[in-house]
Amino acid sequence: GPIGQSLLKKLDSKGILGLAYWDNGFKVMSANKPLRMPEDFKGQKMRIQSSKTLDSQMRNLGANPQVMAFSEVYQALQTGVVDGTENPPSNLYTQKMFEVQKFVTLSNHGYLGYAVIVNKKFWEGLPADIRATLEGAMKDATKFANDAAKKDNDEAMAAIKKSGKSEIITLTPQQKTAWKKALVKVHTERESAIGKDLIQSIYKETNFDPSKL
Repeated sequence: GPIGQSLLKKLDSKGILGLAYWDNGFKVMSANKPLRMPEDFKGQKMRIQSSKTLDSQMRNLGANPQVMAFSEVYQALQTGVVDGTENPPSNLYTQKMFEVQKFVTLSNHGYLGYAVIVNKKFWEGLPADIRATLEGAMKDATKFANDAAKKDNDEAMAAIKKSGKSEIITLTPQQKTAWKKALVKVHTERESAIGKDLIQSIYKETNFDPSKL
């Protein structure tokens, strides 16, 4: 959409051309205690990727964010170095984190995706017919990748449920509102880095009005 395209345009000045976005899916929370309300996060050590935005997210929920390499997370959860984490279901399943987490909350609080990029000078130096063929292939590949990501996440969540190792928590509308109230503060805190105009344009596109929470 227009917002996604405007983000890719920001790469132009770096000599990079953004071709597409590929999904990894929306993230869920996991822990050894049920996370239904923001107050349930109090004192919980939650693993995050290195990100000031994710740090703000966890702090506003009341948790203690812990930056840690992805490869170390399973053992850290198993030994209690951290209490919980956030991941798309496919990551939670393939890395077997669900085996050492008693609860999974279907929060869909964040999105994990990737920008497909190419060297701008190289791309624009290609013959027009080859570029057109590659653009068509990218369109096909993007649909394939995003369909595969959805299938992987759906199947992973079904397998986690079937395993019986993690109890799956579905948030009520009231609980979702409480999460939104806590997490909307992240938008304000990160406004200078992300851009007020971008945040407002996403509010408009998604019909979200923080004043109505």
